[in-house]
Order: sequence, then structure tokens, then C-alpha cells
Amino acid sequence: QVQLVESGGGLVQPGGSLRLSCAASRIISGFHIMGWYRQAPGKERELVATISSGGITNYVDSVKGRFTISRDNAENTVYLQMNSLKPEDTAVYYCNAQNWAGEYWGQGTQVTVSS
Repeated sequence: QVQLVESGGGLVQPGGSLRLSCAASRIISGFHIMGWYRQAPGKERELVATISSGGITNYVDSVKGRFTISRDNAENTVYLQMNSLKPEDTAVYYCNAQNWAGEYWGQGTQVTVSS
């Protein structure tokens, strides 16, 4: 069973930065896609960013230029660097990983952007 553990969430003021981490219990090079999703209260879960095993990245329009996804295969960890945070970025952020066997989710980490 694959385990994904997120960390790095918290309370930050508008314009601030956070870096989320997703540590996997197995080698992440085996996942062809890893990504971050978020779910705000009363809203559906949405894709934030993905990164392929080849390093190709994809972002939702609302975070382009502000968020950066990266992966460290040696550490089996995926990161989401979030800059210029806005109140509308407030949500629970979930790590996702996909391979031939299926799809896996972490438990989520809360990000709150508020003054």
C-alpha cells in the first residue's frame, strides 16, 4: 500500500509563501504522474499542479506564475512552492500519485491565507 504524507501547510498572510511537501512510502519514479489538488469549503476538489516522471509540469490557470511543483526522486518527495498567496488559495491541499496499479491520495494539509 502506498502512503503519501503531506506537510508544510499553515496560516500565512496574503502575499506570503509556503512550501508543501509530499513524502511517499515508495520510490516515486514509479509514478508517471504526481500532483497537488485542493478543496475549499463548499467547493469540489480541483487540480492545482501536476508533474510527470519526465518532469513535465501542468498548472491550473489561477496559480500560474505563483506556484511551482517539483519532485526529488532521491528523497521520494514532491513539493509545491506557493508564492504570492491569496485568500482564495485557502483550502485543504492533497497530494496525488498515479501509476499502473491505481491512484493514491494523502490525508491533506490545511492552507489558510488570511490577514
